Amino acid sequence: MQKIGFIGLGIMGAPMAGHLIAAGHEVFLYSRSRVPPELVDAGGKACGSARDVASHADIIITMVPDTPDVAKVLFDTDGVAEGLSAGKVVVDMSSIAPVETKQFAERINALGCEYLDAPVSGGEVGAKAASLTIMVGGSQATFDAVKPIFELMGKNITLVGSNGAGQTCKVANQIIVALNIEAVAEALLFASRMGADAGKVREALLGGFAASRVLEVHGDRMVKRTFNPGFRIELHQKDLNLALSSARAAGVSLPNTATAQELFNACVAHGGKAWDHSAMVRALEFLADFEVGGGG
Repeated sequence: MQKIGFIGLGIMGAPMAGHLIAAGHEVFLYSRSRVPPELVDAGGKACGSARDVASHADIIITMVPDTPDVAKVLFDTDGVAEGLSAGKVVVDMSSIAPVETKQFAERINALGCEYLDAPVSGGEVGAKAASLTIMVGGSQATFDAVKPIFELMGKNITLVGSNGAGQTCKVANQIIVALNIEAVAEALLFASRMGADAGKVREALLGGFAASRVLEVHGDRMVKRTFNPGFRIELHQKDLNLALSSARAAGVSLPNTATAQELFNACVAHGGKAWDHSAMVRALEFLADFEVGGGG
């Protein structure tokens, strides 16, 4: 059994840490808010700082919202870096900027430790079911050493390349997800406005070439009007900002990604930053003055 640290115990992090505890690992826990008592009851060990976690664990996992949060957890006073000793492994499973990820890896490597960027896809459902997709950047040897831990949290686990490649893959994932949400939203809004039953249309489309996980899960949310996260719009906005800023620096045009971001922006303007990202449909509904289901 391994000594594992887990920092960041929100919607995604708490169930992920729970799987590690359930597998019998000694898991040291820290969160800016309190450590969930159910994780302690299950055998997890609450710590007072990120530094304490790093001093006790051999593999330290971070799962926090954004690039500045990772920087603080790793390098601020009482951060992970202060508790590291040579030979330990830091695994960032947050979704953050690829460029900064490479810089973080260099700083951790300079302390004699290894670094993996390993962002995930699958949302709260995947975190609870231990079925996350995990996209990893780092060395083959470090990936091989940590892979049994990843397998307790996910199913599709891929070493994409060196440090930063995992985060680049996650940004690409978020582009695809956002554009799929937009496509499903347009289709169901169109069908509903034309007088068809959006729920029946969704069922029919799931049997054809238009079938997708987004149509299955988020299409159902759109029809049933269930927009509690899930994955918050403000977090998907953050990911699309990474896509657009990185693309701008690389001289790449992402016109439909920009449109999806504007639709998220419209949702936020209507008080929806904490809505599930499937609620992008509401921005299109505002434009049409009509709701999926005919409640316009």
